[in-house]
This record gives sequence, C-alpha cells and structure tokens, in this order.
Amino acid sequence: MNNFGSGLPLLKAEGIRKSFFKGKSEIPVIRGIDFSIQAGEMVAIIGASGVGKSTLLHILGTLEPPSAGRVLFGPRQEDLFRYSEKALSAFRNKTLGFVFQFHYLLPEFSALENVMMPALIAGHARGASEKQARDLLNFVGLGHRLDHRPNELSGGEQQRVAVARAVILRPKLLLADELTGNLDSANRATIMDLLVRLNQATGVSILLVTHDQELAQRMHRVLVMKDGGFVN
Repeated sequence: MNNFGSGLPLLKAEGIRKSFFKGKSEIPVIRGIDFSIQAGEMVAIIGASGVGKSTLLHILGTLEPPSAGRVLFGPRQEDLFRYSEKALSAFRNKTLGFVFQFHYLLPEFSALENVMMPALIAGHARGASEKQARDLLNFVGLGHRLDHRPNELSGGEQQRVAVARAVILRPKLLLADELTGNLDSANRATIMDLLVRLNQATGVSILLVTHDQELAQRMHRVLVMKDGGFVN
C-alpha cells in the first residue's frame, strides 16, 4: 500500500487509444486507457508481449501521439499533445528521462562524456556538467569507470551509465522500457536497487514497463495490461 492517492497527479492520461493501420484494416493496440502517476511514485506496468505496454509508455513519454485521448502534466494539467513540436521537444528534454532495453550509449565517448552529453546539449557549463556526471557515476557505483568506453563495460555497467545519463537534467519522471531485459540476475538486482535509491534520493517518479516480476514488485504500484487495457 502507498500514500500517493491525494492531490493532483504529476502525469494523467485520459481515454488513451492507439490504432495502427495495415492497408484499410485498423489494428487497435491501446483501447481507452486512463492512467495517472503522482510525484515521487514508482509504477510498473506488466503484461505479455504484444499487449501494448511499450506503445503506451511511448505515448505517456510524448514520443508518439495517441489516436485519441489526452496526456496532462503538472499542476496546471496542460495537454502535452497540444504543444507545438518544438515546445514538446523542449518539455521532453527538460522534464522526462528515458532508459531502454538497449542502452544507446555513444560508442566513441567515455562513460563520463556520455552522461555529460544531455547537460552540454542543454547549454549547461562544461565544468558543472562534468561534476554532476561524476557525482552520478559515483552514485551508480561506476566512479572507477569514468574513462571507459561502452565496449569496455559490462552490460550491467552500460545500463547504469544509461540511467545516470537519463537523470542528469533532474527529470520529474523517469520512463524505463524493459531496462533489465538483457541482464543477468546479479545485474538485475543492482538495477532494481539503483532505481529505488534514485527515487528515495531525488524524488523522481518512475514508470517502467517490464516482464520482470521481481523488479515490478519493488515499485509502489503494479498495473497489469491485457488486450490493450488494464486488468482490474
């Protein structure tokens, strides 16, 4: 049981639908989902492959628009998909962090440089960005791997670098898509602990989709998807 039931949600989705078309045939993937997450809350979405978990995460993260419905954010409950593309991109970069099953680290850069990159792109001073990246890599247990490139790191280490990179701009919401999917049990446990510590240390809300039941149970709340909707 958690204590996140009161107050305006950080993010709220109303009547989310998503369909794809094959020729003239409509293929519904998301069938009218309502969802909310509070500031500081950790929520897992689980379900079989193909039920629409990743599609829903992409919509909630504004990476793709819904066919119908609204995604509202913050105390003013602003409808994100009414933003211009430029404004939506700026919102996404400033407010959301993303981690995927594949780390997407830049191979020619060190762990430190990879973590610094979003801050530098956002126009932050190099010295401050480097200090923050060092602090984050120490936080995720990789202070001894600062100068290593991705191909010199294990899969678990790569994923920890990706998590550090995702939170360097202090997002309000971290969205994770199967981030433990390629990891062994020891590295899965490390990532689980890291997410909980991040939440406790920074107050970042976390929304993840996963097949990992053990990871899901570490969250404050677990939702089950089936046939494009949540199971009551």
